[in-house]
Amino acid sequence: MSSSLDPALIRRIVAAALEEDGARRDVTTQALVPADQQGSGSVVAKKEGVVCGLPIAAATFATLDTEVRLEPLVPEGAAVAPGDVISRVEGPLAPILSGERVALNFLQRLSGIATATRRLVDATAGLDVRILDTRKTTPGMRALERYAVRVGGGHNHRFNLSDAVLIKDNHLAAARARGLTIAQVLEQARAAAPEGMQIEIEVTTVDEAREAFAAGADAILLDNMPLDAMRQAVALAKGRALIEASGGVTLENVRAIAETGVDRISVGGITHSAPALDISLELETR
Repeated sequence: MSSSLDPALIRRIVAAALEEDGARRDVTTQALVPADQQGSGSVVAKKEGVVCGLPIAAATFATLDTEVRLEPLVPEGAAVAPGDVISRVEGPLAPILSGERVALNFLQRLSGIATATRRLVDATAGLDVRILDTRKTTPGMRALERYAVRVGGGHNHRFNLSDAVLIKDNHLAAARARGLTIAQVLEQARAAAPEGMQIEIEVTTVDEAREAFAAGADAILLDNMPLDAMRQAVALAKGRALIEASGGVTLENVRAIAETGVDRISVGGITHSAPALDISLELETR
């Protein structure tokens, strides 16, 4: 999957963030910084990590003033160490100051996600498995956060509820309250879904996985299952369905999960709990 982003999408998200921050109504900068004062600065990594969000940061400054230029000094997805200069910014000082926080917020958040993803990808190196994100994203930021997952070497799960059928535990609970079996739930989902759409179902036991395989599910999500149970489910699948592990995945256990033979490991934490990468703008005025 391409890691590129739609420029129109970037413009919309950046405009909303700048409006939220009142960047065009920055009373402090308007009171203290003359319109003709110029400035420059370095965007510096304070922690080790993976850089992501440079095009969004550049768009942030350019939205406020097209004369502000952000020049990347490392490529998107580069690994950086504390003290590394990520980019240079220069131009009229006022829009640099007014856009600084929004630009850094994008860089820090997206770099944090890319960093968390890269660590999981590296931890499973050499194994035939994909690290996937989930829908546990910041409202309004899903496209950017999933872009950061791709920059970090991960892959995207369904983007939203219309992309694929994923029968979760609460769907099953509602169906079982009406007396339906897993096989009947899958049959009903298949009949209602658009032709060719993937049908995935979440299971918590090997017996549920066996029933789902027999009913012809395209993919099985193993939710918080022990490693031995995962290995049994993989053996049952015999390549007939994709096997996805989810729940309780950490950097410490992700390789052991991958070694069970699952095809995919989905990790909500890479978007909902990734710590922001510490990045700052060190300004030089003139």
